[in-house]
Amino acid sequence: MLSFLPSDLATPKLHSYLLSAVAPRPIAFASTIDDKGQPNLSPFSFFNVFSANPPILIFSPARRVRDNTTKHTLENVQQVKEVVINVVNYDIVQQMSLSSTEYPEGVNEFDKAGLTMLKSDIVKPFRVAESPIQMECKVNEVVTLGDQGGAGNLVICEVVKMHINKDVLDENESIDQVKLDLVSRAGGSYYSRAKSGFFEIPKPLSTLGIGVDALPDHVKNSHILTGNDLGLLGNVETLPEPNQIAEFKIKHNLQNLTEEQKHKKAHDFLSYNDVLSAWKTLLL
Repeated sequence: MLSFLPSDLATPKLHSYLLSAVAPRPIAFASTIDDKGQPNLSPFSFFNVFSANPPILIFSPARRVRDNTTKHTLENVQQVKEVVINVVNYDIVQQMSLSSTEYPEGVNEFDKAGLTMLKSDIVKPFRVAESPIQMECKVNEVVTLGDQGGAGNLVICEVVKMHINKDVLDENESIDQVKLDLVSRAGGSYYSRAKSGFFEIPKPLSTLGIGVDALPDHVKNSHILTGNDLGLLGNVETLPEPNQIAEFKIKHNLQNLTEEQKHKKAHDFLSYNDVLSAWKTLLL
């Protein structure tokens, strides 16, 4: 057995071990707002419920391991002590992943991920309309655990209002875990789905994806492509060149396709994570 003291390892290696060993972890899809009123949306898997009376959730936007910088979410809850914790189910997992891209301050991750801002009843931050459970919270305290890269910051949240989509309830108005179909985080690029176990999502680009807000209208408004499909399409840095599209059209004999046929074929490509072929099909 490999044995070591935490101090024996570089922080990135220890971080990797911890995230792979303590898994799967629930995901807090945290919506915040800064003192200028700019919204922010980001997922955190250092998260859980810690009390029912009072109803307390805690999540931790840790300092970045690579450069010891802090995240916009942490800065926001220090300015405006409110947050909405949205749960992540399989239907929005790709959009959630896209929202974790480190866009500059002031960029709205709701727009980039193609998610809908829903006004909260009590707190200022917006809810994620597509999330099946949304919890409006006040921030009671932020506990700083250190000042080096990888140090956590415990955001202690008290739930002041909870919203549950009736579609995930059973006949007794209890949450049906199968209907809810939650997704949790594991090590590396792995996630776990309540219905079917582990699956993999490549990490968002180190460069910035174009975002769902930059997709052509006929793609954004498709009745065939899912939210997850849009999340995958938005996580590209550039679109294929016209000559690539023309070669693809000839190679696959894709002549005179209707918009509906293009979208169905693109959806099929995306089911195999072939994002480039999906884009070439949509741009024919």
